[in-house]
Amino acid sequence: MTEPHPESPRESRRERARRRREAIADPEVVVYDPDDPENPERHKSPRRGMCAAVLFLEAIALGLVTPVLIQLTDVGVTTAVVIGVGLSVACLLLSGLLRKEWAYTASWVLQVLVVATGFLVPAMFFLGAVFAALWAGADLLGRKIDRERTAAWAAYDASRADG
Repeated sequence: MTEPHPESPRESRRERARRRREAIADPEVVVYDPDDPENPERHKSPRRGMCAAVLFLEAIALGLVTPVLIQLTDVGVTTAVVIGVGLSVACLLLSGLLRKEWAYTASWVLQVLVVATGFLVPAMFFLGAVFAALWAGADLLGRKIDRERTAAWAAYDASRADG
């Protein structure tokens, strides 16, 4: 098999395998043993990642609600800023606090508050419901994935202990 042209965007399988071997042999690259309890793969939570993503996107949407509140409602500027920016900041803070279990409960409360902004801007009933559905999906599906990952790691550990 011939080597690819130096300017070719594709590289051969042999070249990719060589680069992988070099990366593994590099003392700067940390490769964890699956049996190592300190393996970070055992502690990553897809639930936290998905929920943080939903809250981050929701924060952007809520930040953009502030000018709508000012222009289309009888709410004062200060109140509109407190509601829009306050909910947006709350989303950002909670997305960073999702390592704690109570932050998930607080985020459910936040979803109710976002839907309640529909009393000021009726379109927020729809948008709040969309984000609440995304949050519910991320939280509930993330819980299921976490349970299955824990069971899989337990089965792996049991199979390794047996022989």
